[in-house]
Amino acid sequence: MKKVVRLVSALLIGAATCASAQQPEEKVPYLDTTLPIELRVNDLVSRMTLEEKVSQMLYTAHGIPRLGIPDYNWWNECLHGVGRSTEHVTVFPQPIGLAATFNPAELQRAADMISSEGRAVYNASIKKGNTIKRYTGLTFWTPNINIFRDPRWGRGHETYGEDPYLTAEMGMAMVRGLQGDDPRYLKASACAKHFAVHSGPEPLRHEFDAVADEHDLKETYLPAFYRLINESKVSGVMCAYNRFKGQPCCGSNLFLRKILLHDWQFDGYVTSDCWAVSDFLNGHRTHKDPLSAISDAVLHGTDLECGNMYGSLTEAVEAGLITEEQLDISLKKLMKIRFRLGMFDPQEQVPYASIPYSVLECPAHQEQALKMARESMVLLKNAKSLLPLSPKVKRIALLGPNANNGTTQLGNYNGFPTKNVTLLDALREEKDIEVVYDSLCDFIHLAEGVDLNHFAEKYKDADLIIYAGGISPLLEGEAGDAGGMEGFEGGDRTSIQLPAIQTEMMKRLHALGKPVLFICMSGSAIAYNWEAEQLPAVIQAWYGGQAAGTALADILFGRYNPSGKLPITFYRSDADLPPFEDYSMAHRTYRYFEGDVLYPFGYGLSYSTFKYRKLESPSELQTGDNLTVKVEVTNNGKRAGEEVVQLYLSHRAISGVTPRCQLARFQKVMLQPGERRTIEFTLTPRDLAYVDETGSIAETSGEVMLYVGNVCPSAPSRFTAGLLSKPLQLKGAEKVFMY
Repeated sequence: MKKVVRLVSALLIGAATCASAQQPEEKVPYLDTTLPIELRVNDLVSRMTLEEKVSQMLYTAHGIPRLGIPDYNWWNECLHGVGRSTEHVTVFPQPIGLAATFNPAELQRAADMISSEGRAVYNASIKKGNTIKRYTGLTFWTPNINIFRDPRWGRGHETYGEDPYLTAEMGMAMVRGLQGDDPRYLKASACAKHFAVHSGPEPLRHEFDAVADEHDLKETYLPAFYRLINESKVSGVMCAYNRFKGQPCCGSNLFLRKILLHDWQFDGYVTSDCWAVSDFLNGHRTHKDPLSAISDAVLHGTDLECGNMYGSLTEAVEAGLITEEQLDISLKKLMKIRFRLGMFDPQEQVPYASIPYSVLECPAHQEQALKMARESMVLLKNAKSLLPLSPKVKRIALLGPNANNGTTQLGNYNGFPTKNVTLLDALREEKDIEVVYDSLCDFIHLAEGVDLNHFAEKYKDADLIIYAGGISPLLEGEAGDAGGMEGFEGGDRTSIQLPAIQTEMMKRLHALGKPVLFICMSGSAIAYNWEAEQLPAVIQAWYGGQAAGTALADILFGRYNPSGKLPITFYRSDADLPPFEDYSMAHRTYRYFEGDVLYPFGYGLSYSTFKYRKLESPSELQTGDNLTVKVEVTNNGKRAGEEVVQLYLSHRAISGVTPRCQLARFQKVMLQPGERRTIEFTLTPRDLAYVDETGSIAETSGEVMLYVGNVCPSAPSRFTAGLLSKPLQLKGAEKVFMY
């Protein structure tokens, strides 16, 4: 009998232990929501074993039931909508198209919608019990704020273009929209990537050693990261695959220890790019064995591994390569993010925990996707006012590989909407319009059955021919995800020329004597010289998201007045480009390129014309004082339209190492026909500083040129007729600035 009693008692004690493992005591400090997050994090970490700590430093972090730590997968994406989810979500234009809107306010609004949908997916995943699954979490590895220095880079369309200021403004808008404005909780966690000198070549990224001097580092590659960390308080940073001056970026003394932690005092978390730590061994060959590689990564500040090597950190501690206390530094940063996301608090206290599933693809989100798609389209040519189309146009021949290509317009790192409207879909919805459609080619080769010598005759009765071509994210993109056809390698492009077969087809169509409109979908600059010279109208449409077709139709028929501007330079030839592997900014982008271009940075037409007058600013200014610049802008057209007013600076009179010009401010403004408005910009002393050849940042005495207009002043003269300029003399003591 005593044995039976002892057995029952043991079973009851065991059951109680299991129950306590599942439900931790409610009064432990880390569950006390009245305490500061730092104290709660410290308390939770102090209760974890070494093995438990290590388990939380991998992107797939399995739960610890005895402490109430839930399963969590850190890997999620939302470049332009919740990425790769099994749920249907709203898909906005690819980031390069978002940059072409020059509209940070609307991007922030879109990002807020994206984070709402991300919360809805996460909340649904909690109910389903599958938060360990990839693409369900709240830590989004977005935005990509690398500088699109070379149009051959396959991942450039994930960025906001070639300019550091525009990149920072759009990147900060994305971060603010994603993370929300609650003083306690993050709506979602954004992550600035890839820190910091990273932009191809894709096939070499696991072994490549990028080199840039101090001037380019401070002037081009670091500013956007600095501003996202210091101004928008981005909560995460992803280190890059490549090396920089010999050290892997995820084990870099300069990037992670000195700049990020010491100089910038970054208090968020750092994640590796996926399997980047493995490259320490297999690609860069900078470390002799796995334990030294993972220890070095953690010691330099890579807190989380997207990969599978950090599971051996227990062995690294036992081998004396790293201490448990050093792991705690990283672990506390990771747990702080999870606390800020509300994962350890009663859900009724977390303002975002109640976002319903019904927010996915709700009408307001779909309307915003259309708005951003419209604003992203750049009208590059409109000879004889072909657009908007005349009511006499009744029969349209819609041709080309992107005329009905839903895959192209969704870009990469994309989600999947319920409705994805192509241009063919949109034109078929137009009243009294007959559409004849054919894809004709797969971008590079003629489609089966297409006879190049006779195909054009089929379309001789059309009132208008629209050729929707370009390329695809299946051709340009990340290594392993794109490429493989002639002109493309490992995700990158080997040539910036439009595939020859497409130009040849447009020549045959043009010979019919019908107006031919070229719509180019691409994520990068394409050299379509013949099209720009010979065809009456050209639209750069990027990868426009789920509403790309509707947006294009609205522009074609005049329901929307185009307002997009180029966030990158369109060069004429491969010969204009320095070697791809060269990370020097010399001869790159509008800031340093001195040759002729097809289309310049900041350029884009409207159905209206805008006149700039009365550029006002002081002729002299003391260093250390703010500068106010005013300009009057008038809509001289017959349609209401949006204009992007752009302010540029040039320090060339002070130093020859500075850019020819550099964007300093911009503002998108809506003007009614005949409306006149004065736009005002304020520049700080830091804005008026320049980076010298040593990397020092200073405002010094000398002449600074101011330019205001609707295109960069380094553009060829045929584009800059309406540009206003004025010299500013800075006087006084030198003011030195630090990052």
